[in-house]
Amino acid sequence: MGVLMSRRQTVERVQKVSLAVSAFKDGLREQPSTRRRAEAATTRQGTLEQEVQEGEEEASAGPSQPEESSASKAAWERLRDGRGVEPEEFDRANRFTPPAFIRPKRELHDDEPPDISLEQREQILNDEMCEICEVWTAESLFPCRICHRVYHDGCLRRMGYLQKDSAVEVTETAHTETGWSCYYCDNLNLLLTEEEMYSLMETLRNCKIIPGACLTLDDFLHYKHQVHKQQFERTMPEAQEEQAALQFNALDPDKKGHIEWQDFLSHESIQLLQKLRPQNALLRLLTPKERERARAAFLALDQDNDGFIGEGECRQARHTWYRKHQKEMLSCNVSISHVGPISEGSPASSRNGKSPEKILPAMKQEDTSIDWPGFLRENIAYILAARPNSAALHLQPPA
Repeated sequence: MGVLMSRRQTVERVQKVSLAVSAFKDGLREQPSTRRRAEAATTRQGTLEQEVQEGEEEASAGPSQPEESSASKAAWERLRDGRGVEPEEFDRANRFTPPAFIRPKRELHDDEPPDISLEQREQILNDEMCEICEVWTAESLFPCRICHRVYHDGCLRRMGYLQKDSAVEVTETAHTETGWSCYYCDNLNLLLTEEEMYSLMETLRNCKIIPGACLTLDDFLHYKHQVHKQQFERTMPEAQEEQAALQFNALDPDKKGHIEWQDFLSHESIQLLQKLRPQNALLRLLTPKERERARAAFLALDQDNDGFIGEGECRQARHTWYRKHQKEMLSCNVSISHVGPISEGSPASSRNGKSPEKILPAMKQEDTSIDWPGFLRENIAYILAARPNSAALHLQPPA
């Protein structure tokens, strides 16, 4: 009987502690409003001189500055922490807590050339359990086309990473040749280290870019002019302005007249990676799945099996990394990977009106040859830029 009573007392004690913890959490949520009321009361009790001084400070700062400063600070914090823009319409009562993201760090050996063999294929294995809930449910898991992670659609919704407009797309593409990028791989900004992210944030602040806002063509060109002038202390040439306008069009495939914030952020992130990191360091960012697709692309172009392709073929490959966005390629029957060259039988080849056989002979006449390591170095930035699910081209290949 004594044992039963002690167990009951233990349960009651645990329940009391749980209630106390819940009350404490509720108190923390209410604390800011309570603190504001207390501060307001303290202010009313202050001297006349203090009130006059505070009034002068508020007048010099402007009436709306405190609210704008608070909202802007929160936006910059989300950007720094890699959370991006949080969904506005979301049931936060039933949401999962997003995982804490730790930005990568540069290692001493990052600048050394990695050993990526053309002949040695890599075995691709996905995780068996959902990255979020760590539960295995076989075919209902959605694999990422870039990394090894898999997810439940319900878990993605509760995390806020899968909205109504993207649920159908994920369902249709996750198990196809096109594939779907998870929220880690979809955000190119997460590839930046803390130092690189600080550099990008300083540039955006100096150019008066507001996190989360869409950019029109005038905004984009004005930003590019400011960045060029800050870096080189001279006006941006007309040729570079035309190139920036072409990049804007690539970031706005639907011709909406503006580019989304996430696409702009991904574009600036990949540009910064190209600027600050050598190609060997970028090559170390490739995942096994991306390396396998690159092998398939090179072997498809190397019709002579001599280990070399033409420079024109290498340039052509840059344009094909983005073929995953074509709706015609949602079928799994495509003979070559979505980031590799387009085969003659693929739907996208008929859309262009040209088959690789009509293009390759002209390219074969070029004298410059590129081997497998050179092919990776030339295309690494475009491979990384093709990670997001967006239809935008975050790095416009040269003509």
